[in-house]
Amino acid sequence: MTQLRKVRLILEDGTTFEGKSFGYEKSVAGEVVFYTAMTGYPESLTDPSYTGQILVSTFPLIGNYGVPSDSKEENLYEFYESNKIHITGLIVSDYSFEYSHWNAIKSLGDWLKEQKVPGLFGIDTRALTKIIRVKGSLLGKIEFDDEVIDFYDPNQENLVAIASTDKVEVYGNGEHRIVLVDCGVKYNIIRCLIKRNATVIVVPWDYDFNNEDFDGIFLSNGPGDPALCDATVENIRKTMDAEKPIMGICLGNQLLARAAGAETYKLKFGHRSHNQPVLLQGTDRCFITSQNHGFAVDTKTLPADWEPLFTNVNDQTNEGIRHKTKPFFSTQFHPEAASGPVDTEFLFDDFMNNVIEYKKNKK
Repeated sequence: MTQLRKVRLILEDGTTFEGKSFGYEKSVAGEVVFYTAMTGYPESLTDPSYTGQILVSTFPLIGNYGVPSDSKEENLYEFYESNKIHITGLIVSDYSFEYSHWNAIKSLGDWLKEQKVPGLFGIDTRALTKIIRVKGSLLGKIEFDDEVIDFYDPNQENLVAIASTDKVEVYGNGEHRIVLVDCGVKYNIIRCLIKRNATVIVVPWDYDFNNEDFDGIFLSNGPGDPALCDATVENIRKTMDAEKPIMGICLGNQLLARAAGAETYKLKFGHRSHNQPVLLQGTDRCFITSQNHGFAVDTKTLPADWEPLFTNVNDQTNEGIRHKTKPFFSTQFHPEAASGPVDTEFLFDDFMNNVIEYKKNKK
């Protein structure tokens, strides 16, 4: 067996964990966050919302089903949520060198090496997670002996500008034209819209889409602090006057809230899991949702003509907003999941029904 190289995870509070490398061997720095999902690492690692972050899996065994094929449908990878790995590094307790799955074409370790992303195993991830739960998300660095580096805070720069596309792209050929503002979009959002008879026009995060021909606006998920996306917020404000339907997901929820005049703030350690319970406002209906975000909307700052749509049952934070009279709404969680539960995918139907109603009234 190949001799495995030792490597350290060093946190900004001085805590050090020593493990072994199974990915690409280079020192990296970022924000250390944990996620509690038991499955779905190919989707999670390719989620652009993880840009700048060193990801810790609380589930102890990772890699046992390998990495799926890179087949495409509608010019999108079928089994990934973007065209590359976006995490800065991966921390796991036990890495499975042997894998078995009908759709696997390579190991997780080989994939990380191809994409030049470090991976560590043999670390007590439960102890590490406890530190983050007490102190909040911490800066950290994965460091090899011969390559000492400084800490790096990804939240100090506009990560959306890194994760977003740099050109206008069109997917699908449906009846309804939807402009999707790409702040770091997951492919399954595009798939869900195409499946509902949409032509999806994906535009860069700072693109002024108001002169485009479209029937509705979709605001995607993405990484980092929404306060750094003033250009996006301004473009959303401009389109609100036309009252075309708007839907947002994750960062899109925060950007819609800021466009409405509300404030956002950083959570202590964020929500990153497949099992976050959210309550539909004014009802006893609770849904289990997939989430990946470190910032949230301050519900108390919503203007009078807006209201919460969902609330997190665990910590009472905002999980969505809606306008009281206009067809604008958003969710903090991921209705498209990928991976995770699809209990709330009906929200895409609600959005498309708003689009159909808008077009009917416009005639």
